[in-house]
Amino acid sequence: MPTGIIESLDHEARGITRLDGKTIFVEGALPGELVEFESHRRKPSYEVAHLRRVLKPSVSRVTPHCPHYGVCGGCSMQHVDAGAQVAAKQRVLEDNLHHLGKLDAEQLFPAIYGSPWGYRHRGRLSVRRVLKKGGVLVGFHEKKSSYVAEMTQCPNLPPHMSALIVPLRTMIDRLSIAERLPQIEFAVGERVTVLVLRILEAPTPGDEDLLREFADAHGVVFYLQPKGPATAYRFYPLDAPALSYTLPEFAIEHFFSPTEFTQVNHAINRVLVRRALRLLDPQPGERIADLFCGLGNFTLPIARSGAEVVGIEGSPELVRRAGENAADNGLSANTRFAVANLFEATEESLAALGHFDKMLIDPPREGALEVVKALGENDSAPARIVYISCNPSTLARDAAILVHQKGYRLRGAGVVNMFPNTSHVESIALFERG
Repeated sequence: MPTGIIESLDHEARGITRLDGKTIFVEGALPGELVEFESHRRKPSYEVAHLRRVLKPSVSRVTPHCPHYGVCGGCSMQHVDAGAQVAAKQRVLEDNLHHLGKLDAEQLFPAIYGSPWGYRHRGRLSVRRVLKKGGVLVGFHEKKSSYVAEMTQCPNLPPHMSALIVPLRTMIDRLSIAERLPQIEFAVGERVTVLVLRILEAPTPGDEDLLREFADAHGVVFYLQPKGPATAYRFYPLDAPALSYTLPEFAIEHFFSPTEFTQVNHAINRVLVRRALRLLDPQPGERIADLFCGLGNFTLPIARSGAEVVGIEGSPELVRRAGENAADNGLSANTRFAVANLFEATEESLAALGHFDKMLIDPPREGALEVVKALGENDSAPARIVYISCNPSTLARDAAILVHQKGYRLRGAGVVNMFPNTSHVESIALFERG
């Protein structure tokens, strides 16, 4: 069986070694380790291999905290020390900027990180009845599989949410529509935990009784979703508090529905907003754009500074929610929200919004290519841009345009460990003109 010394980790947290001029990606191997591996996917220029034995372990290797690790596909880095996880993600960010963007940040910001456990306040659990496994399974998919992992807990979830997995399995197994209930979306707020049941068939009166009993026993709120996300409605109890999360530093409470996008890690989101506002440095009298603003996660803290903020988002539902949140927090006077498809942004469409002194961009994984291409190359463009990214490769692509074509400097960049124990890399970057 071939052996190799692992040089580094790739963006999926696989160890990289080389054999006969070929790059080998070894799943589960860590930098510095001497390992035995067996390839299971071969291409002309690379291979993907299973880790068979660690002959010389890394000091960063730890025992996974979760008994389901390796079977469940929800995590890929539990075998890595928490500090080493952050360092590996920082290297991924730097490598993408250097190799794809052909640039280096003038400063590396300190990484934003927190507790690696109990952080996931949102998620989607699959449901499937598997007679060979004794009934209904509730959990994430198995690694690289459509099968549902047989789970009894998940340390990434808040403890009370993790403790619901087994009771949910038992309760759903008693429903007449157990095989017509493929997933549960959960959202944990400040005062309430919501479970959204995706139902392909209406529950019977007996099913409804079981749901009410479960909600009362475990202190949760059930929503039922017969079709798309917009069809989700509160089933029981009807008098429960609304979902929300808070940004205490800015005296802001954001309300949201369980199917609307919010950051999953509330603690890290608070630190991220603080960092973004410090880098943006909004001042009273400035006019600032918040692009891909969602329900106002950054818009409202910027508005709290006294600046005038224009939030742009492609989802009419989120724009409506952002406006409501601005009103609830007494910030309607200096906020304005608009619906626009920023993936089709042009110089003309951006110019129509007026001049902005500064800009915050927080796009999905696809990045903000059309936005950065549409920015002017003169003094009419924002003097400062804070870019929040959930994909280092699209950040590097967009950064290259900002620096090499639009006259900005990449003043700094750093990682945000929004998803501990996974290979997901979130980051924040600061660009300034001149």
